Amino acid sequence: MSQGNSLLIAGCGDVGTRLGLRMAAQGWRVLGMRRNVAALPAAIEPLAGDLQADVCPADWPQGPLDYLVYCAAAIQHDEAGYRAAYVDGLRRVLGWLALHGQRPRRILFASSSGVYGQQDGEWIDEESAAEAQSFSAVIMREAERVALDSGLPATAVRLTGLYGPGREWLLSQVRGGYRVSETPPLYGNRIHVDDAAGLLATLLQADAAGVPLADCYLGVDDEPAPLHEVVAWLRERLGVSHWSDEQRVRRAGSKRCSNARARALGWAPQYPSYREGYAAILAGD
Repeated sequence: MSQGNSLLIAGCGDVGTRLGLRMAAQGWRVLGMRRNVAALPAAIEPLAGDLQADVCPADWPQGPLDYLVYCAAAIQHDEAGYRAAYVDGLRRVLGWLALHGQRPRRILFASSSGVYGQQDGEWIDEESAAEAQSFSAVIMREAERVALDSGLPATAVRLTGLYGPGREWLLSQVRGGYRVSETPPLYGNRIHVDDAAGLLATLLQADAAGVPLADCYLGVDDEPAPLHEVVAWLRERLGVSHWSDEQRVRRAGSKRCSNARARALGWAPQYPSYREGYAAILAGD
């Protein structure tokens, strides 16, 4: 083991890889667990493993592991797929840690702001009621409890809508003439993938430095915005003048998430609003 801290990222995809590169650059030993490890950069030690298989990965690391970040993504977007990715997968990793006598100093569980069901554009924070009733929200709260009840220090990081290079669903919708109603405004919350990785890195660094962490943080930029405003801005940048015939917005809650708790730790988003984030994507950064 190196003298720095060791970190296992289970489900080391887009956000996990960005986090791993940040921590490796600071001298941490980073292990990235995923099914296909060929995609991992050299700075991240590959750990080939399937979160949906009961057998412990053959190359499981020996010796202490200081931190676990669990940031899996569901492959199937149904109830079974969510349960397999978030609840069962996390239970397996906790079991493999216990099997090897490893007790990380903290677990970070990448969760979702979808656990909140607020509808009226109200501001919410980590203390707000998280009572959304969709299957995804119910399962995500169950997975948070698995982490928080694991007997290890744990923090749920409720990320809002992730976007960034390769995550360009909204851009393609806008190019197709995406139409959004303006009243009532449908507030959306987002965070650039680099900022999501940066928040996780801030939490790891704070914990390693002995700063007390809360059991929950919201990952969101500085400016929740009505979707029609974001669409209008993108239409102008993309030079789109036509409208699609059908209105294609799912009414799935409208809320404004506060990042005050994360900012109090010293984290600040590199992309404070959709404008900076989408401008960077459009510029090909």
